[in-house]
Amino acid sequence: MKYLSYWHDTAAPFENAATGPVDGRVDVAVIGGGFTGLSAALKLAKSGASVALLEAAHVGAGASGRNGGHLNNGIAHGYADAKGHLGAARAHALYQAYDRSIDMIADLVRDEGIACDFSRAGKLKLASKPGHVAGLRANFDLIRREVDPDTQWLDRAALASEIRSDAFHGGVLFEKSAMMHMGRFVTGLADAAHRHGAQIWENAPVIGRKKTSAGWEVHTPRGSLQAARVIAATDAYSGTVKGAPLGYFRRRIVSVGSFIIATRPLSEPEVAQTLPGDRTCVTSLNIGNYFRLSPDRRLIFGGRARFSTVSDQVSDAKSGRILRKSMAEIFPHLRDVPVDYCWGGLVGMTKDRFPRAGQADGMIYGMGYSGHGAQMSVLIGQVLADIALGRPDTNPLEGLDWPAIPANRGRPWFLPLVGMWFGLKDRLS
Repeated sequence: MKYLSYWHDTAAPFENAATGPVDGRVDVAVIGGGFTGLSAALKLAKSGASVALLEAAHVGAGASGRNGGHLNNGIAHGYADAKGHLGAARAHALYQAYDRSIDMIADLVRDEGIACDFSRAGKLKLASKPGHVAGLRANFDLIRREVDPDTQWLDRAALASEIRSDAFHGGVLFEKSAMMHMGRFVTGLADAAHRHGAQIWENAPVIGRKKTSAGWEVHTPRGSLQAARVIAATDAYSGTVKGAPLGYFRRRIVSVGSFIIATRPLSEPEVAQTLPGDRTCVTSLNIGNYFRLSPDRRLIFGGRARFSTVSDQVSDAKSGRILRKSMAEIFPHLRDVPVDYCWGGLVGMTKDRFPRAGQADGMIYGMGYSGHGAQMSVLIGQVLADIALGRPDTNPLEGLDWPAIPANRGRPWFLPLVGMWFGLKDRLS
């Protein structure tokens, strides 16, 4: 078994990183080389702005290269809840923004020639318990009526042609959802940004910044550069570099581990016995699972597994054992299928689980995707570029308050209690 991301291991690395010291003067400096930062850098470069992107490790090293490979439309924790929290107009606009972001990815893949196995596969939201059916069905009725007619309700019998498991009692099919190879997309996105003129430095963590008369001086161990504007696109990794000037975001983001395993490639009979519908799937439990087939027909199976703030080989291995048990409960015929990959990564959660984008602490920022960022991050990256270019009117999150989480300084001591609470809710629901 390899303790590394399947997406990283099966994609070509980015080979156009800048060499030598970090220096120069640019219109915009972007901190973070995931989907958000790369999307912003690409749009800025195509708009004629000079842009430098600074990545602490390699492009896609964080959540963009450590996720389940889903591009799921809709609002992760329910449109009805979003209406209650945000109001009808903003909830509607946010739902449509998720749809639009998948369209943007499709356009980027086509226009930039990115070979990443993009597919409009559709998503199944699956009722894990009989008691979840009524709530899931009510949310489906509301979504179909108000924001997304391209959805279908599937009863338990109808699910049989989609997923061969007795674990589910109905589900919603979201036809706009998609999937792709995340590692190949992030490399292709970086190549596109470079091709249009962006400078991209890898292994260049930002360790400080200083206000100047012309904007900001941004410091890395490899040198410093001058920038009129700075974009922070660091999400769950905002607090991982000691001394990094990202304390504003660290107090508002809870970094939670998300863990994933990938089996050996399945035979065609095994695929037919597992996911004949070949869609992305998400369960309805609070501590639930998500899964799909990879381009080479592995089952990629993930979930919170443990409420941990650490992703290393020891933590990933513990979580991998939990995931393997969950996978066997859903698909008993895969109980003895070897697992080839086990990895984890950090997800940036906000208190209300809605993302944020705007301006604060002298920076333009976009983050807090709360486990639903693979698609939304591309749109938000373009929004951040628009703000840097003086066009703030494209932001679907404009004006959404973002208070700090009490007692949170980047080490969320309360996570085990949260895990216990959600586990209890799952047992009682």
